[in-house]
Amino acid sequence: MGAKVARKSFLFTSESVSEGHPDKVCDRISDEVVDAFYREGQKEGLDPWSIRAACETLATTNRVIIAGESRGPRDVTVAAIEAITRNAIKDIGYEQDGFHWANCNIEVLLHSQSSDIAQGVDAKQPTNQEEGAGDQGIMFGYACNETPELMPAPIYYAHKILFDLAAARKGKVGDAAKLGPDSKSQVTVRYEDGKPVGVTQIVVSHQHIDEELSSRQVREIVEPYVHKALPEGWIGKDTIWHINPTGKFFIGGPDGDTGLTGRKIIVDTYGGAAPHGGGAFSGKDPTKVDRSAAYAARYLAKNVVASGIADRCTIQLAYAIGVAKPLSIYVDTHGTGKVDEAVIEAALGNVMDLTPRGIRAHLDLNKPIYARTSAYGHFGRPADKDGGFSWERTDLAPKIAKAVG
Repeated sequence: MGAKVARKSFLFTSESVSEGHPDKVCDRISDEVVDAFYREGQKEGLDPWSIRAACETLATTNRVIIAGESRGPRDVTVAAIEAITRNAIKDIGYEQDGFHWANCNIEVLLHSQSSDIAQGVDAKQPTNQEEGAGDQGIMFGYACNETPELMPAPIYYAHKILFDLAAARKGKVGDAAKLGPDSKSQVTVRYEDGKPVGVTQIVVSHQHIDEELSSRQVREIVEPYVHKALPEGWIGKDTIWHINPTGKFFIGGPDGDTGLTGRKIIVDTYGGAAPHGGGAFSGKDPTKVDRSAAYAARYLAKNVVASGIADRCTIQLAYAIGVAKPLSIYVDTHGTGKVDEAVIEAALGNVMDLTPRGIRAHLDLNKPIYARTSAYGHFGRPADKDGGFSWERTDLAPKIAKAVG
């Protein structure tokens, strides 16, 4: 058999979930805790390189349980974490009988980081003079030229639909004020000649706080935002709509389904358009390469595409716990590259320090920048002036282009 030729015409579907989805509520709380350690650590004058936080959250009917390991400022107390949690739930918008920010029961079970793990991660440990990776694992990054932010079209637009609806709901814009925090979207994109050209199916399931709203009425609220989110001409007369296809969606969030941190890893990344190493992001400080190396891999892949040497790029990085340098760097340009992939692999290791410490320094990750990543994707978002989404910059593209000659 010869080499497999990439298909040019096909359908591909990705989903997104909103900040009010039970799992996303938990991601938000976990990342708020990580941010609190960096924010309060700065106030106490702690070295940000020494801060550690790994926080998992479970949410169900009027109950939130927060557990994990930490090392850092004294002021991140149980009472402080409870207040942070209530503020996060309030901002998301939960004030329903089964899950209310003001009266849900919150249990905090954070404890000190394992000394065994710490000795392998901290810099200047006996076996390694550099800061080691917080765990073993493989991490993937991906970019393509399908959208302005160099993301796959299905996940990019699935996120945009829910992001715009959430902004309207929280801003009480017209009848969007009748919507609740919990929602999901799904977009099926039609590709021709390898390019996205339209959508064949659109799914939106959206909670509503007016119990009497019908699916038809929810569609009347939602449909204009879908049209606005998608490129002009992508929705046609043959596009099939599924808006609240099961009917009423009044009970939502953790009262409807239990939520857990880290259960939406495909939503968080590329919507299934690229491989995933399996590690979640939220609730982890950047010594955990599940998070920081995945950010670095996206940063490198995006800059490869931005440099013009490939239309698509997948990058894999691999690490071992307590070992600083990546075990391997792998690049696949999916037949779109203008430069041999082995040359790109060698160049990437030279243009960026891919040790955990090098990644944290280059992307400036020792900051309270994580709560904002907890919904609507960790990738494909504009870089913020305060350092948020720093892995979305394309400042490395000229260096990569020069390095590959």
